[in-house]
Amino acid sequence: MKYDAVVFDLLTALIDSWSLWNAVAGSEADGLKWRRRYLEITYGCGAYRPYETLVREAARDVGLPEGLGDELERRWPELQTWPEAPGVLKQLGLPLAVATNCSNRLGRLAADRVGVPFAVIETAESVGFYKPRPEVYRAVLQRLGTAPGRTLFVAGSASDVPGAKAVGMAVYWHNRIGLAPRGDAKPDHLERTLERLPECVTGSGTASREGATT
Repeated sequence: MKYDAVVFDLLTALIDSWSLWNAVAGSEADGLKWRRRYLEITYGCGAYRPYETLVREAARDVGLPEGLGDELERRWPELQTWPEAPGVLKQLGLPLAVATNCSNRLGRLAADRVGVPFAVIETAESVGFYKPRPEVYRAVLQRLGTAPGRTLFVAGSASDVPGAKAVGMAVYWHNRIGLAPRGDAKPDHLERTLERLPECVTGSGTASREGATT
């Protein structure tokens, strides 16, 4: 094996949370502006503030009802994985972990939706910071007991690429919806699905660097 463990961004790399945000907001356009504002807040908030509070603030900031945050939480059990995710994870044969930007309760609920056991689940609440702060990635590595260079991070959001690379982890960017990159850090593997992840883990093939829109 090329790596000793694989760590996943949960709510974008493994789960299609975009669809739920859009459904709660009432349209793709409103869901996108709401989610973008939420991401801006998390990237700049420093020490952890409750995830549910930030979601409500983001809705208010873009002219949507704050109550959408409560509706998102109520409908959290509707989250669905990307179609190939459970099958791919079952092929990896390595300890699997999650590093996710949400509360402990919602993080564990979302992880349960994947249907695959995780050795470690770290959330922004459990660590005290939101990604891409290095504390989150380092907390997962410490609990796994693996070296950064022997641990693959599977990113979904653009910010996880420079975040995980900054602590020395290799990155497979599952850029499902063609997000623009953040900063100059380049992923080691760039794909639109998770399907080539097993060969990247074993070193039996080289994933593509193509497919993302910038």
